[in-house]
Amino acid sequence: MPATLNDQKRTAIAEKLADIKAIQSLIIDNEEQFLNQCNDSHLRKRLEDMLEDDQKNLDIVETAITQYGVQAEPKATVQEFVSQAKDTLSRSELSLYEKMAQHELLKHGQVVSGLVVHKAAQVVGQDVEAALAPLNTVNFENRAHQEQLKGMLEYLGTLELTGQEPQQGLWARVQDAIAAATGVVGSATTQASDSDSADVLDLIFMDHQKARTLIREIRNADDSEQIKALFGQLYKDLLVHSKAEEEVVYPAVKPFYGSDDTQELYAEQAEMENLLNEIKSMSSTGDAFMDKIKQLKGMVGDHTRQEESTMFASMRKNLSHEDRERMGARFKESKQTLQSQM
Repeated sequence: MPATLNDQKRTAIAEKLADIKAIQSLIIDNEEQFLNQCNDSHLRKRLEDMLEDDQKNLDIVETAITQYGVQAEPKATVQEFVSQAKDTLSRSELSLYEKMAQHELLKHGQVVSGLVVHKAAQVVGQDVEAALAPLNTVNFENRAHQEQLKGMLEYLGTLELTGQEPQQGLWARVQDAIAAATGVVGSATTQASDSDSADVLDLIFMDHQKARTLIREIRNADDSEQIKALFGQLYKDLLVHSKAEEEVVYPAVKPFYGSDDTQELYAEQAEMENLLNEIKSMSSTGDAFMDKIKQLKGMVGDHTRQEESTMFASMRKNLSHEDRERMGARFKESKQTLQSQM
């Protein structure tokens, strides 16, 4: 039975949301500062992508606050922390590695705060859960950013200490970090259930994370052969994922998610498939190719944010964990069949 929110509890949640917004703004300020200080082209590209994500996520946080309906100021302690953090990270004697290490801790705290608000929304009522559902995608992206930052720190720390890149390249380390991020989801699922099947939400999220990573690496790659190989993997992954969703997930969620919203997901994936085929026919070198990849990044971002916020919230509300595990098993089987056909 959901708890009834009294004014004190409602204000406490509003204050926590204001805290999250203040820290998100600090994160953006930090990343803008890092870009001004960073001369390494590989790191700059990743920081630019991260900054773009964080600017969009600030808009999502602001939207969630508006939907929640209660405005508040951050706690005085949080305001003081933000001020001190800005002073600390502006100190010239700190290396970029030291500054980014502190930044990774900020990301970790933001992930935990987002999860706490998400859990509180589940406890207090469906109206609050619906209002705050967009925060799910912010939580997911911050978790992915945290893992990427670990890889960037290993690269940057080795570079600062030795003047040379680590033997394991940045791309390989980022791959390891993303594997760790998705592995956390998988291991948590295994620990929380006696079933061999994963929750379909976890499987969809892991697919989204892999697609985001591949797009990021395509945009950051310098070698045409690497770009070609990465896009080939992205092409197969996105087509298999979308067709499995259309076969297993969308028909099941349509009765409670709504015909219009479900049809919008179908339409977005059809548009995405057309763009993928257009890119596939292009040379993997030149600005025109990268412009299309940037267009694809925006398309995938919008689509996955909708699924991870409103569709996921609707599925949690209307499907039991066992239902979602059974759907996860069917989703995996569908993907396996499609992969064998491609």
